[in-house]
This record gives sequence, C-alpha cells and structure tokens, in this order.
Amino acid sequence: MQRAAASRRRPLASRDGRIRVAYVSADFHSHATAWLMAGVFEAHDRDRFDIYAFSLGRNDRSETRMRLEQAFDVFIDAGDKTDQEIAGLLRDLDVDIAVDLKGLTKGARPGIFALRPAPIQVNYLGYPGTMGVDYIDYLVADRVIIPETERRWYAENIVYLPDTYQCNDTARSLPARLASRRDVGLPEQGFVFCSFNGSFKITPRVFDVWMRLLQKTEGSVLWLRESNGSSMRNLRREAEKRGVAGDRLVFAPVWPHAEHLARHRSADLFLDTLPYGAHTGASDALWAGLPVLTCLGESFAGRVAASLLHAVGLPDMVTHSLEEYEARALQLAHDPALLDEVTERLARNRETHALFDTARFTRHLESAYGQMVERHRAGERPQPFAVDVIEGSSP
Repeated sequence: MQRAAASRRRPLASRDGRIRVAYVSADFHSHATAWLMAGVFEAHDRDRFDIYAFSLGRNDRSETRMRLEQAFDVFIDAGDKTDQEIAGLLRDLDVDIAVDLKGLTKGARPGIFALRPAPIQVNYLGYPGTMGVDYIDYLVADRVIIPETERRWYAENIVYLPDTYQCNDTARSLPARLASRRDVGLPEQGFVFCSFNGSFKITPRVFDVWMRLLQKTEGSVLWLRESNGSSMRNLRREAEKRGVAGDRLVFAPVWPHAEHLARHRSADLFLDTLPYGAHTGASDALWAGLPVLTCLGESFAGRVAASLLHAVGLPDMVTHSLEEYEARALQLAHDPALLDEVTERLARNRETHALFDTARFTRHLESAYGQMVERHRAGERPQPFAVDVIEGSSP
C-alpha cells in the first residue's frame, strides 16, 4: 500500500452547516464521466451543500463543458497548477470532502490527494477498483459491484448505496430511432448483436461465444465499435478462422454522443464482455432502450452492467457463466416474443426504476456524504457503512 506523503487530518471547518464538496477531475468536458455526473452536480441540495469543481483537463468549449461550468457554485480551471497549488486551494476553501473522479485513469493526479488537502477523501466513479492507498478514506459502491465478501481487497472503506453506484443524467432526451439500419451501415434484415465496448475488452473466450451465436442465427451480424485498422482486420480474420465470414462484423465509426445514442435503436441485443465489462456503454444502451445481456464477473470492472440491470429491473439479463450467457443470448435471438417482452419491460422500467432517477441517486449520495461528516465530527475513524433508502424517494 502506498502511503501519503502528508496524511495528517485537519478538522472540518466551522460554518453555517453546509458541507463543502469538491469534485476533482480531468474529464469536465465531453466525456463519459461528465455525461453521467452532470445531473448530480445540478441536483445537489444547495441548502446543505456547497459544490466546487477542480478541472484538471482541457476546456473543449462544448455544450457539456458550458453546462458543467453553470452546475457548480465555484468552477476552478486548475489544469496548469501543481499538485501543491491545488491542494493549497482546497485547504483555503475549507473543503470538507474531496472526491477523486479519476482514480488511476488517464489524467489522474493522485498526488493532490496524497497531500491530504481535505479531512475526508473519496474515490468515486472514474476508476473501477481500489487505489490501494491510505489517504483515500472511502469508495462509493453498491453490493453488486463489491459484495461484502470482497471488501477486504479494498484499501478504502466501502460505502454501499442502496440501488447502484452509477449515477445517470435524466435531463438528456431519449433518442429517436434513425431512419433506417442502412443509415448506420447495417443490413436492413437480420438480427443485430451489438457490443460497443472497446476492442481491448474482447477476449478469445467471449469472441468464441459471439461467433457461435452468429453461426446459429441465420442472417445475423455483430455490430462493434470502430477501432484502429489493425484491430478491425484482426477481428475479421479471427471470425473467419472460426468459420464466420468477416463481413458479418460491422464496425460503427465514432459519432457525436447524441447520434451514437440514437443508433443503438437499430440493434436488437447488446452483448457485454468479460472479464472487463461495459460501464457507461451499458447505461447508454439501456437509456436508448436496447436490452443488455451480461455475465457476472469476479471484479468491480466485470460487474457494473449487472449492477445497472438490477437497478433497472432486469435481473434476468444477468447470467453467471459463459455457458448460461450463450444460451440466453441464443434464446433471445430466436424468440422474438421473449425479446419484445424484455425490450418493453426496459422501456417501462426506464421511467420508474432507480437507475435513471437522478434526484433519488443524489439524495442517497448526499446521505453518504452527511454520514462521513458526522463520523468525522464525532472523532471516529472512517468505517464501511450502508446508506438506507430515503423515505419518499421514488420508486
């Protein structure tokens, strides 16, 4: 375990009772983190919280960036500052809780948190795992992505939210289906299996399953996210080695996010990967109305889609072995009535279940923050805890 260079805790500031929360990220622009979190930043209760942004990345001058700048009480563009300078700003603002939205991903600045600029420090959303350090007090999770039996592998104290750990923004509009499959490069007829996960997540075992599904489903295609040329050539070559024509793999080019969401409606079933599964990709598909099928993994990174499916009322789309996953996918591809039932259930549940209820999620996250602060003010060390469902929260 890496130890902090300066881990001394300072007391919470004394003020009017509002909790000061600073979100630190390099992704406050057109990025998955921003698309998920924007509604939470806006929904925070300003009678109880002051919300700060410390932006470590670029300003892409997008609509997303402009929206985020308006969502915070204070937005600080700090990308050109050193770790020490940013830590000093956090201290000067008397921030109570500093939330690291990057963890150990591209653009991360863990050195800021190693200086212990806030009394309470939290790992959330950007990194699907433990940071393995003693200067991060809590990790926000749920009981699907981190079962109780797995807590011992995490350096942080696990905070369990009642529905799912992943926030979503219900302010975005529901995408309409594009004019035709041809508009998105797909054949007009036939079943469309889809997986918009990064190509690095496609393992031989999962690819074997996908090829068998194509062989057993006449006229079907597999719709993948376009990557580099070598990756696409290799995947087509591997398909042909398994007896599947390479042109049955269709690659979707990079499109703006709204149009990308809309084209999901041209697919029939989203197939997750293993051991590293879909995260924002899964919630994008579900928001667009496309059923997701997953196989429960053994780690945080492989269990996110399962968490989301439970939170949207589709636990039957979570399988527990690749054999079950293959059988379920084949069943859905060959039984239109069954697939229609799942798709219709998703359409209903999307409006009523917890996954896409931004206000409900925010109240539970705020409850977590409040309990962290209460423990600190009482002189107690951070401990794992679970957030209770707040009465009156829908559903």
